[in-house]
Amino acid sequence: MGVIKHPEQRVAILIDTQNLYHSAKNLYKSKVNFGNVVKTALGNRKLIRAVSYVVNTEGGEETAFFEALEKVGIEIKTKDLQIFYGGAKKADWDVGMAVDAIKLAHKVDAIVLVTGDGDFIPLVEYVKSQGCQVEAITFGRSASGKLKETVDDFTDMDENPNQFLIGYKPLRKSGNLKKTINKVVGTDTDNL
Repeated sequence: MGVIKHPEQRVAILIDTQNLYHSAKNLYKSKVNFGNVVKTALGNRKLIRAVSYVVNTEGGEETAFFEALEKVGIEIKTKDLQIFYGGAKKADWDVGMAVDAIKLAHKVDAIVLVTGDGDFIPLVEYVKSQGCQVEAITFGRSASGKLKETVDDFTDMDENPNQFLIGYKPLRKSGNLKKTINKVVGTDTDNL
């Protein structure tokens, strides 16, 4: 079955902010352009809600980030960082995202999960069984293969990282590397 996308389709976008942040940091040493992620996930359809699930840290340095998300039209749901005896820390929104997806499934035509977390596979299967289309967008290299197979449509942000990252500088091509080496060494490597 092909994925259906049309201008009258009502869409909810649920963003696993920690998952996307860590994927961009580990894969590209860059930050995510959440505005472009939402724009791509939505396409030319009707946005009903875009929600980013975030964690309040001990220092509160995330305030500017939260404001930037709200500025591009993303609703923020926050949770305090839990610190356990012995120093262990926990903060995840998987259950909250799942509950919101289930609540929204009867109010929208499609739910876009911005995550690669395979823990969402049972959620995807359930929401699809309720007649709601489920899509995912994230960096494919850090996404669960089974999640990619289970959703109705998968957008791989690895295919065009410049579109989704802030300050990303791709590695130079080998021809440019040769020119750089020639500059540094001060000689023409073709003659070596």
